[in-house]
Order: sequence, then structure tokens, then C-alpha cells
Amino acid sequence: MKYIKLLLLFVFIQTQAQQGGMWIPSLLKGMNESEMKNLGMKISAEDIYSVNKSSLKDAVPHFDGGCTAEMISDKGLLLTNHHCGFDNIQSHSSVENDYLTNGFWAYKMDEELPNKDLFVTFIIRIDDVTTKVLEGTETMTSEGEKQKKIQANISSLTKNSPKESWQENSIKTFYDGNQYLLFVTEKYTDVRLVGAPPSSIGKFGSDTDNWVWPRHTGDFALFRVYADKNNRPAEYSKDNVPYKPKHFFPISAKGISENDFTMVMGYPGRTQEYLPAVAVQQIVETLNPAKIEVRDAALKVQDGFMRKDNAIKIQYASKYAGVANYWKKWIGETKGLKKSNAIGVKQKFEKEFQEKVIKAGKQAEYGNLLNDFEKNYTEIKDYALARDLFSEVAMRNTELLQNGYRLYQLEQLLATKGEQAYTDRKNNLSKGIDAFYKDFNPTVDKNVFEQLIAIYAKRLPTQFLPNELKNLDANKLANDIYTNSKLLNLQDFRSLLEGDSKTVLEKINNDKGYQILKAMADSYTKSVAAKYDEINLRNIATQRTYMKAILELSPKSDRIFPDANSTLRVTYGKVKGYKPSDAVIYEPITYLDGVMEKYIPGDYEFDVPKKLIDLYNTKDFGKYSHKGKMPVCFIATNHTTGGNSGSPTLDANGNLIGLNFDRVWEGTMSDIYYSPEICRNIMVDARYILFIIDKFAGAQNIIDELKIIYPKSKK
Repeated sequence: MKYIKLLLLFVFIQTQAQQGGMWIPSLLKGMNESEMKNLGMKISAEDIYSVNKSSLKDAVPHFDGGCTAEMISDKGLLLTNHHCGFDNIQSHSSVENDYLTNGFWAYKMDEELPNKDLFVTFIIRIDDVTTKVLEGTETMTSEGEKQKKIQANISSLTKNSPKESWQENSIKTFYDGNQYLLFVTEKYTDVRLVGAPPSSIGKFGSDTDNWVWPRHTGDFALFRVYADKNNRPAEYSKDNVPYKPKHFFPISAKGISENDFTMVMGYPGRTQEYLPAVAVQQIVETLNPAKIEVRDAALKVQDGFMRKDNAIKIQYASKYAGVANYWKKWIGETKGLKKSNAIGVKQKFEKEFQEKVIKAGKQAEYGNLLNDFEKNYTEIKDYALARDLFSEVAMRNTELLQNGYRLYQLEQLLATKGEQAYTDRKNNLSKGIDAFYKDFNPTVDKNVFEQLIAIYAKRLPTQFLPNELKNLDANKLANDIYTNSKLLNLQDFRSLLEGDSKTVLEKINNDKGYQILKAMADSYTKSVAAKYDEINLRNIATQRTYMKAILELSPKSDRIFPDANSTLRVTYGKVKGYKPSDAVIYEPITYLDGVMEKYIPGDYEFDVPKKLIDLYNTKDFGKYSHKGKMPVCFIATNHTTGGNSGSPTLDANGNLIGLNFDRVWEGTMSDIYYSPEICRNIMVDARYILFIIDKFAGAQNIIDELKIIYPKSKK
């Protein structure tokens, strides 16, 4: 009986072990390590992060500044998501040689393709420099002056902290300015494309399946990092050699089961877990709906053209995916915040927080924080909406206006910085604009403009609307601009920049496209930006003090982790299904059967390559199947966000079992409020990756390079 009680206690501890949170890898010892072991982890915190010996962190570079990757061989082979490498795959593609449609595989190293401006960054060391960063700010009352001093300290420390000549220093803030860490890094810029499945595998389901479960996407691509003969960073050269990582991940083909331990390492971009309830309410009711409406209109136009014209599809594939990604994310985020009653949960937390403040006798220091939030967010509401609308319409989703804004910045630079700064920017703009026009279609953009400018005039708070957009006839305005503007092709755009500054300004200010952008930008700059920044600065100061109070008044068991900020983090959980709505239960693993069930011949989202169909029909799955079925994707309770794309998913022993690429739609609200009940990250099963490389691509050279752990006996 005693043994049974102990066993039940052990099971209870394991199932109750905390999940969620994005933890700094150098600070895992203690509570986090205990939680991870209770969930099933068999390695130590030292194995994950060590300065003195190779550790898991050495195999997890930041990929191109926005995604994560992992080293999977001792010859610099790197694995990340297909969508993370999409721009590079696209840049090598053409109608005649379409790697997006057909895939690409290098069967020899000399067939690997170099990629301009692509880079990966490895973490060497993490040091706490909080005291030095905040030095001299203790008695400052002006938030603006305090931030200037902090930035000066950061600049000095970044420049003067010890590092090797080929390394870089950077300092990031944590806990809303209550902690600062120094990262010593190495940046490698010779990164070559090794392999990518066709988009019918790597983007299977495309935007329809994005952010949803069940998922059947083989979202992976392979690159190789090259270094000089000393294994140090070097610009591209034929003399460079494959990089030798301090650590690389063995790949487990043993498979996974529900409730297995999982750990994800990566560079999550941005979360806002400690926003007050009033801020979350503003996101749900005001900001997200406006941004969703703008992107929804842009996407419908682009999709209509892409489905009719393959050349337009190639031009807009990457842009469309980028716009659709957060459009769908905001929809799911809003839905999840409502479903989980996040606002109510935060209101309850704030009531308990206020009670803690009173109990601790901290009313003078922390007693007015929630009232300050209420006042600030009420005051900033219209400015925040105007800011989001200007960003979405003028700077993000209408390409003519986006290009016009480049000229607007040029004009402002001349007025504020003078002729030399203006000339330098003008020359760079003229030289670097080619890529923009390569993927620009005026007919598509005209239709986008007409839809979005109408939304802008309708949604923008009236006090910020320029005269040019009052009593708007969107169709007439679009016809006028897209008939007469010189922002529509490369040659005309460059002609606008010819001549002295007076001539250039006269020409651009006579351009119909520039005129409407300038009217919008002037109104935004004069009426919105400064006031938004003023109120937001107050919110930043209040948020920092609020975070300080939370840390000070919360017990360790409350697990207060820092918001994501594109630095290396560890999150852990379990393989687990979930219940998104009444009478609906999702299992945690999908199979190739589901790909075939979704298959629509000729559809750009759900088409399937003939070879994959043949492999499925003959059940030719090699060593990678489970009970005669080919696993494709799985979900778990790891707390991830944008930036975790391409993150390695590891088993209890630190072996690679999957590749993170998404979250479930109902759980995208985890950037603001994480719930272990519905928040799930989505991963490609490592077995599917191996199957595609081996059986579909026939890339035996890549398989031979990997360290694969096979099950002892066939399941």
C-alpha cells in the first residue's frame, strides 16, 4: 500500500509539473530544472547551457534575424523551416527554374547555392549587466532622461565589454527594463541552400491551414554554414569550409507518444504577458479588428490574381504569406483571448495584486499603477488606432504608398540632416530599389490601394483624416494615381531622383502617388506620432514599475518569466492533444493519410507531388513509419511565438524529434495570455523530415551525414 501511495504521488507530481514560460537558458538551475525533470527530462541544466563545455545552446543559432535553426551534423548542416528560408528559395527561382514548385536538392556540396545577406548567429556567452546599465539613473525623475542615460550605458558596455575580434556584443532588456543581459555572439554570413521540398510539401495547406490543427505540412529546409579555415565567420568565398559546430543534434527516429516530454529552444520574438486588462481589452475590441480588416481586403485582391497568373503567384508568394501570417494570427488571438476570458483573468490578478500592495505597505510606490494604466490607455486609444492604420495601409500593404514613404523619408532627411545625408540616402535608394520592382505588379497594387484607402478613410479617427481623403471616391483616386504616378516602374522612379535636391523635391511633390502619401504622412507625423510617443513613454515607465512590483510581491512558485525579446529561450511541456470547442477533441499526431484526404489536384494549396502519392500508395516509408503509417506533424504544450519558427523540438535526452513551425489557431493568444488547456505549438515530426529527404528526394548524401537514432525493433 505504501508503494502504491508513493507511486501515485510521483504520478501526481509529474502531471502537475508546470508548463508554459520562456526561460533564459543560463538561469535554468533550480526551479526550472526540477520542473523539467518532473515532466520527464533526463539531462541537466548544465547540458542545456554551459560556458565551459559544449552544450545544447551551441547547436541553436538565430536564423536570419527572425527565425531559429539547429545544427544537425558536424559539417555545418543546418535545419530550419521552409517558410524561414522561403525568400532565399524564391530568390533562386524563376518561371523556367522554379524551386518553389519543384523543390531543390544539392546532391554534392559544390551544388549548394549561396544566399546574399543571409546570416546565422550563435550565442557564445550570456552575462548579467543590470547594475552597470542602470548606473546613474537611480535619482532621475524624467523618463526621457533616464532612457537616454540607459542607452548611453548600453552603448559603452557594448563597445567595451570583452570579446574576441570576430565576435559581437549586444545588450537586451528583460522584465520591462528591470534586468539587462549581455550576449556575446558569432555571426556567420556564408550560408548556402542545401535542400528544400516543393511548396506542395513545405507549404502544404498554405494559408488555409496556417495556424490550425490538424496540420500536414513538411515545413523544413536545409542550409549549410561555411567558415574560414579557423572555423571563424567569413564572407562568402569558394575557399571557405563547412563550419564545425561545438554541438549538433542527433535525430531520433524512435517516434513520440502523447505525454512524452518535449523541450523547444529558440528565439521567440515578442510577447506581452504582463499587459494590464485595459490594454488587452483595447487589443481585442479596437486594434486587432482594424488590422484584420485591412489585411483581409489586401489578401482577397492578391489571392484573386495569384490564382489566375503563375508569374504573379511567384512575385507575390512571399509577400502574401507574410501578410496572411499575422492576419490569421490576430483572428485566432482575438478568439482565444475571448474564449479563455483573458481580460477577466487579468482583472482578477490585478485585484489580488492591489491587495498584495496594501498588505506590503507599498501604496505610495505601487498603489496608483492600475489607475495610471486606465488613464493612459484611454488617452492613447485613438492614437494607437491611427498608428496601426497608417502602418498597415501606407507602410505595409499598399506597395505604391510604401515606396512613396521612402521618398517622404528622403524629403524629411534633407530638411533635418542636410544635403550630404540626403545625397547618401538618395543614391542608396536609387541603387537598391531594383528588388522592389522585380516583384511589383501595378494592376494588383491598384486594386489593393482602392480597397485599403477606403478602409483608411472610414476607420481613421476623423480628427486625423487629411482633407485629401474626405468625401473620398476610392475608385476615381486609384485610377488617377495609377494612370499618372511615376512610382509604378523602376525607370520612372529613378527619373524622379535625377537632378539637384530642389529639382528632385519639385518632381516628387508633383507626383500624384506621392501627393496622397505625403498628405497621409504629414497628418500622421504632425497629429499622431508625437502624442502617441508621449503617452506610450508614460506607459513604458508604468509597465516597468508594474513589472518590478510583480517580481517583488510574487512568490517564486508564481513562475514570473521575462517576455520574449528575440533572445535565446527554453520552453518545455508535453506532447498533448486538446479540446478546442464543445464535443471536439484533437489528437496530438497527424499522418500522411491526412495529406491524401486533403489532396486537391491542381490546387496551389492542397496539390500533392505524384512521387509522394506513389510512396503513399506503395507504403514505401523506409525506416520512418509507425505501425504502417507515416507520421507528419504533432503538437505539444510548449510556449512558443513568432521567432520560434525553425526551433528544434527535443526529447528527454536532448535528441531532435521535431521542428517547430506554428501554433494552433485557438492558442495564438499565448503572446498575451498562455493557457495550458488550449495553447499548443505545432511541429514537423523528425521522421517525416527524414522520409522526405531519403525516400522522396533520394538525397542519400544528406542521410549519410546525419546521426540518426533508430528504434531497436520495428514497431
